[in-house]
Amino acid sequence: MELYYSFSVLIVLASFFSYINLRVLKLPSTIGVMIIAMLTSILLVISGHLFPKFFTHFSTLLMDVDFTEVLMGAMLNFLLFAGAIHINLKDLREQKWPIVVFSTVSVLISTFVIGGILYYIFNVLHIDLPFIYCLLFGALISPTDPIAVMGILKKANVRKSLETKVAGESLFNDGVAVVVFSVILQLAQGSDIDMSLGNISWLLVKEALGGFVLGALLGLGASNAIRKIDDYNVTVLITLSVVMGGYLIAHTLHMSGPLTMVAAGIVIGNYGKRTAMSATTKDYLNKFWELIDEIMNAILFLFIGFELLLIRDLNNYWLMGGIAILVVLLARFISIWIPVRLIPFRNKFSSGTIKILVWGGLRGGVSIALALSIDNGPYKQAIIAITYFVVVFSIVVQGLSIGKVANKVLSKEEV
Repeated sequence: MELYYSFSVLIVLASFFSYINLRVLKLPSTIGVMIIAMLTSILLVISGHLFPKFFTHFSTLLMDVDFTEVLMGAMLNFLLFAGAIHINLKDLREQKWPIVVFSTVSVLISTFVIGGILYYIFNVLHIDLPFIYCLLFGALISPTDPIAVMGILKKANVRKSLETKVAGESLFNDGVAVVVFSVILQLAQGSDIDMSLGNISWLLVKEALGGFVLGALLGLGASNAIRKIDDYNVTVLITLSVVMGGYLIAHTLHMSGPLTMVAAGIVIGNYGKRTAMSATTKDYLNKFWELIDEIMNAILFLFIGFELLLIRDLNNYWLMGGIAILVVLLARFISIWIPVRLIPFRNKFSSGTIKILVWGGLRGGVSIALALSIDNGPYKQAIIAITYFVVVFSIVVQGLSIGKVANKVLSKEEV
């Protein structure tokens, strides 16, 4: 019953904050919910001495929820599948090379640039954070999050090709970043791991390519099953089983759950909808996953806002957080600029496109979940704090301004 009570509280708060946002703030729903949750967290901290029992009870409720497990083991699967099921395969195929490069090469570039620059600056400022932990932070903060920015880009009337680049990169880079993070985490915690090129390559192939193949097979199997029926209720149940059962299979086989969900969603959203579903079934399926997407997003950003309560002595990390924000933005620019300049993509990238890709590379819940998954130690609190600074800046500042940036660029050149 504890899980039911916790989930009930989160749903009530998410709906209440969403209502307040629509009536008062009128911000994009995910950003509005997160800001209200953050303000509520600050009020709870301020009034904690007046209502200590309530503050302690609410903080305990948050601490009892394993955010890493809830997000990485459940919510992320639904969110990635819900996003992928609406991706047009034709658009994705046209932008396949930028998406592949940005979700792999750019993640690696960003990881090492962030780790190297942060270590140098912190060393100059006599801030104690070893290089391996700077690199670990680089790995967890490098994956971008499409959730908050996609709706804004659509309103800005950005060309479909650019929208596909942003969405495609974000959908695929989570799986790659998790593998890189896992390898660096084992090194940081002193685990015995084979660092040979062959072993690391095998881990990437097994996790990334294996997850993608598994997802494609699940998507094909589900589509073929749906073709033999004409019932939207059962169709929805089948897609739910793909998400929930598919993650269990991927986890058991040590394959990437995020990439499994992305591949399954793309196959069902294109092959399945085209060959196996009536118009009525497609309509119900789209509306169901749009609703799931909204609910999961509201809860996710509610979590992010309330994570403020779990960071002890946040005031001690303002300098580190501010530096990290600037370094992450610089690394994002370098990780996009280098591939664009060195790889002969079919379509040339304008300076405006690069600006939107850099500023639209938001960080989100995946980064916080990875930071929280680090074992307790002397550097965990610092990494969680600077991760929180970067994610909040990314979502609030970049998320609210990306539409204006896109419109400004569009007014000057064709993007």
